[in-house]
Amino acid sequence: MACRVLVTGAGGFVGGHLLEFLRAAHPELAVSGCVRPHGGASLPAGATRLIEADLDDAAATEALIDEVQPDRVVHLAGQSSVHQSWADPGATLRTNLLGVVHLLDGLRRLGRPARVLVVGSSEEYGVVSRAQLPVGEAAPLRPNSPYAVSKVAQGLLALQYSEPGRLEVVLTRTFPHTGPGRGEAFAESSFARQLAEIAAGRRPPVLRVGNLDAERDFTDVRDVVRAYWELIERGVLGQVYNVCSGRGVTIGGVLERLIRLAGVKVEVSQDAARLRPSDIPAIVGDPGRLQAATGWQPEIPLERTLRDLFGYWCERVAAQPSAHRGP
Repeated sequence: MACRVLVTGAGGFVGGHLLEFLRAAHPELAVSGCVRPHGGASLPAGATRLIEADLDDAAATEALIDEVQPDRVVHLAGQSSVHQSWADPGATLRTNLLGVVHLLDGLRRLGRPARVLVVGSSEEYGVVSRAQLPVGEAAPLRPNSPYAVSKVAQGLLALQYSEPGRLEVVLTRTFPHTGPGRGEAFAESSFARQLAEIAAGRRPPVLRVGNLDAERDFTDVRDVVRAYWELIERGVLGQVYNVCSGRGVTIGGVLERLIRLAGVKVEVSQDAARLRPSDIPAIVGDPGRLQAATGWQPEIPLERTLRDLFGYWCERVAAQPSAHRGP
């Protein structure tokens, strides 16, 4: 019988890329994707079987688990925006904590062996001094946003369920990742969308930005999903792994690359609405534990990632009506 894989959050940015990777690299797998009811998920035809279920609902989650009977689970579902977590902390905590509890409760009741990858965030580390970069998994966790708090709690809760030979949980702390399809709520994708609209004559040549001084460790999402599959197959039970490139770049440096790709002259204007209530000046990760466990290496350079992201937005803008869009 084919290995049964469940991907939660299958309608999201990373979920879509993971399903495409599994379809291309592991066609022998029986893959099911969980999407929110009426979520409007758009996935490649034939990529997987989609099942609607709200992980906030314990009964719906149990029914999902009973239907799929998974051997492997990649848990991507949740509220993933730091900015949104400040707007609604309660909803962020409810979604990210109840989701993993209901999922693991359902798997425990199922009573069959399963491996589960619970995806966390580099935001869990909080503010790290430059002297401590690149940060390793043993560093203290100092979450400084409701989103980061929810991811720390999610990981600690998940470990309570981990049991050798039955429910084997592996954790990640994933650093910023991007690529085609990234939501425009994230800085680099917002830049790419604005530049695509400027290049197409759909917007005045004024680029609205937030904090450009922050330094981040970007990895292409297509490399990230490869790492996730390697970890669910080869990661050590109860262990946490940084998923990152180990290379830092400022948000301003990302913007400069995108402007060169767009080939337009723009005025850069800081927008106070794009600034976070709290921000991390610099975060760069050490991927050594991941690489030692799996042999994984990032393959896609940042320049290609940004080119593909900009190309994605150019296609989207070209397909839109010609009426001017606001910022």
